[in-house]
Amino acid sequence: EDPSLERHFKGHRDAVTSVDFSRAKKQLVSGSMDSCLMIWNMKPQMRAYRFLGHKDAVLCVQFSPSGHLVASGSRDKTVRLWIPSVKGESTVFKAHTATVRSVHFSSDGQSLVTASDDKTIKVWTVHRQKFLFSLSQHINWVRCARFSPDGRLIVSSSDDKTVKLWDKTSRECIHSFCEHGGFVNHVDFHPSGNCIAAGGTDNTVKLWDVRMNRLLQHYQGKSRAYKMHNSVVNSLSFHPSGNYLVTASSDSTLKILDLLEGRLLYTLHGHQGPATCVAFSRDGELFASGGSDEQVMVWKTNFDADYGDVVKPQKYSSSVDGTHGTGSEMDCGIHNKKTKTQDSVRTHEQQEEETSLANTLEHIVGQLDVLTQTVSILEQRLTLTEDKLKECLETQQKIIQNKTN
Repeated sequence: EDPSLERHFKGHRDAVTSVDFSRAKKQLVSGSMDSCLMIWNMKPQMRAYRFLGHKDAVLCVQFSPSGHLVASGSRDKTVRLWIPSVKGESTVFKAHTATVRSVHFSSDGQSLVTASDDKTIKVWTVHRQKFLFSLSQHINWVRCARFSPDGRLIVSSSDDKTVKLWDKTSRECIHSFCEHGGFVNHVDFHPSGNCIAAGGTDNTVKLWDVRMNRLLQHYQGKSRAYKMHNSVVNSLSFHPSGNYLVTASSDSTLKILDLLEGRLLYTLHGHQGPATCVAFSRDGELFASGGSDEQVMVWKTNFDADYGDVVKPQKYSSSVDGTHGTGSEMDCGIHNKKTKTQDSVRTHEQQEEETSLANTLEHIVGQLDVLTQTVSILEQRLTLTEDKLKECLETQQKIIQNKTN
């Protein structure tokens, strides 16, 4: 069954720039050139929330892994952390000296990486929004930055036509990929952490093995058999199984690639004008897209029932554009599917206990996120109150001095 359009949301007053699902798929967040964030509740009877705070276009949004916080970056040079409830409270920090293009949480929710037109990538602690360090070898705007699933690496893409791989511990650039012929708009890690995909203004999507630092696959629209994008690739997202990649382009289409067979599966037409962003839900059952038509669309994947199986190493023999490929294995280091015998070793009781423990830990982490964010909001309010008191005292002192004179 082909992917199907499930819902579409209207509420933004300008192009949608970024979308992301909460972990449980209960909410979807979108950012827009209209300077707003919208939190869309997936239950039809619940209304959407519009968050106001940024003073210019919102270019990137993301839910924290627990789903209890949302990060946003803006052309106003700030990053905000929001509690995605009806009140829409947030803390703000001046993150960069130019437009913030990208925000991304580490998988443990403790760190945030941001990318900016000031040519730098910065890493912050989430709970106190404390600056940790900068990465600064790009020579043009940095469009996107992402943590690897294990948090040890950072990948970034830039208008300098490069994709750079960074070691988070040493803070050094360990490799630059220079195969793109234009600005690189978006980059992300495969769920295994062993390969990356990037799309850009040269209308191509490229995949690299980050262990061997070599090009694995190259997709572009020259082949008669496979019609890839004929305009800028703005965004991409890996399916959590690692088997599929969805891309969004200024040619108004979304494309779904089968990474196991190295071929184009679907071309989806929904947006009127450029498709600007796309993201799978964390379980892979849905994906969302946004466009310059001010709409947010939610699609059901409808992949085969076994799409959740983990990736097995497959050989790629050719590129989608018909040119000869690398012939390398698309082995992203993912373990083969467990057998029924292995699964049966774990008893039902053990699984229930583990699930209960995982849910409890997730709840505690979520509550910690909310608590620390609330403390940050109160601290900011206290600072503002202190500043106002100082101003009042200074004014009173001036009045007294004037009367004395």
